[in-house]
Amino acid sequence: MIPLAERLRPKSIEEMVGQPHLFGPGKPMLRILESGQVPNMIFYGPSGVGKTTLARMIAEQTDLSLHKLNGTTASVSDIREILQESGSLFGSNGVLLYLDEIQYLNKKQQQSLLEYIENGSVTLIASTTENPYFAVFNAIISRCTVFEFKPVTKEQLVPAVKRAYDFLQNEQGHTITLEDGVPEYIAAGCGGDVRKAVNTVELSVLGSAQTADAITVTMETVKALTQRSNMRYDKDGDQHYDLLSALHKSIRGSDENAAVHYAARLMEAGDLLPLCRRLLCIASEDIGLAYPMALPIVKGAVDTALQLGMPEARLPLANAVILLATAPKSNSAYMAVNAALADVRAGLSGDFPRALQNVHFDGADAAVKGQHYLYPHDYPNHWVRQQYLPDSLAGRIYYEYGENKAEQAAKAYWEKIKK
Repeated sequence: MIPLAERLRPKSIEEMVGQPHLFGPGKPMLRILESGQVPNMIFYGPSGVGKTTLARMIAEQTDLSLHKLNGTTASVSDIREILQESGSLFGSNGVLLYLDEIQYLNKKQQQSLLEYIENGSVTLIASTTENPYFAVFNAIISRCTVFEFKPVTKEQLVPAVKRAYDFLQNEQGHTITLEDGVPEYIAAGCGGDVRKAVNTVELSVLGSAQTADAITVTMETVKALTQRSNMRYDKDGDQHYDLLSALHKSIRGSDENAAVHYAARLMEAGDLLPLCRRLLCIASEDIGLAYPMALPIVKGAVDTALQLGMPEARLPLANAVILLATAPKSNSAYMAVNAALADVRAGLSGDFPRALQNVHFDGADAAVKGQHYLYPHDYPNHWVRQQYLPDSLAGRIYYEYGENKAEQAAKAYWEKIKK
């Protein structure tokens, strides 16, 4: 049986759900469709938001010979067969190639399209759920316009859910009664995926109590069907890195509530190791010397979490996330080591000062014999002035004390001694 989402697939732009930034009045995609000209395009966005639907609409409005391929199954010979048609009588008006999941084609397969896209004998409409600037060959990107599709909001989804129930009611001839809040719950629980929401509607009807001429869909039924369905996540995809980035930036920005939210999403997806590694990194990069104990505390929390496993691991990890988000911040060590690395990579190193070298005999050409190292512990406050940096970098400053209590206390201590 054809899924409900396919039976309800929009036939016109007016029936599309969401994407007002593309299809709203005066927006670029609407103008492209009205022009009748089809440029090479890449549709980028999550599943179930209208990429394939739009590509089909565009194809139906042209007199181009339409071909469809999926990157998960397409071979070089499949692509070559379509490209050869572009020079035949069948492709005299041009060929429109709709290539779904283009990110799964290897570089050689993608390169085989270049010449034909360049001379206009093939018009490419590709779709991908991965960031095309990472997943698609640069030469393809440069010849296409990228349009980003976004998850559909709950408010945009509710009318589509209600329309799906109306469609089933007319199709089956049964009265479908919905408990209060059912459309809104489905719309909120499908992660902005129209296809998933519409198919959930169909499942809720199939899984509900039915009399001779009526079906009642309850909240209990839709809750069972939508549990965890709003988790858009791929451990190897953009969502993985976007979640880690959002967590990191929320902690850096001292927003403990956002940080706990993103950490919870990673925990729910079972992605504990990347979460633990990122927390350890944050402790050094963003809290640093403002609260040096953050690192050993977070290390203890991470070790405990990995020993416990989920669901108990959520407890020490939540402690670590909130500790880091509410701790004072300093990136002074991060900036210092980056500055030092920049000098090293630029070749600014120089010889070690003689006083710092391992004890060994001076060469015959040494102007000054002897190491002449001053042992700091032999001096007041365990400090004595001597040069430690190479001559070519003498006086270079990499570390600037951060504006926080811990580092300012250290600054005051050393200024008093060194003066």
